Amino acid sequence: MRTVIQRVAKASVTVEGKVISSIGHGLLLLLGIVAEDTEEDIDWLVKKVLNLRIFNDESGVMNKSILDIDGESIVVSQFTLHASTKKGNRPSYLKAAKPETAIPLYEKFVHKLELEIGKKVGTGIFGADMKVDLLNDGPVTIIIDTKNKE
Repeated sequence: MRTVIQRVAKASVTVEGKVISSIGHGLLLLLGIVAEDTEEDIDWLVKKVLNLRIFNDESGVMNKSILDIDGESIVVSQFTLHASTKKGNRPSYLKAAKPETAIPLYEKFVHKLELEIGKKVGTGIFGADMKVDLLNDGPVTIIIDTKNKE
């Protein structure tokens, strides 16, 4: 599982001209899933996301988590996070999980995040042509891969 985490002042997801999710201060997570991902990856990643201290404290130091600031979240499925650009100029998406594997894992990730954060998490629509609008705060952008825990 790979995620791009963006600290945002606001974010929204639009499908076919209709805003389906929007948040204020919080996190926008772009989530890519591979066939080898498991619930163990979900548990580890949710814990990591919730406890990342990437929000400013009263001194302006990144020392608070999404839980500490009572922030909001949106999770958007993005298979292109697993693109391989090793050969040629056209990315290959063979590593990305097929929908029958990815959708249940995506839904479990969102559900687990909601349980742990204690509030509704915004989503996109799996497989849809989405327009993601965000105001990156900082900017702060972090990439985490459960297969490469750096």
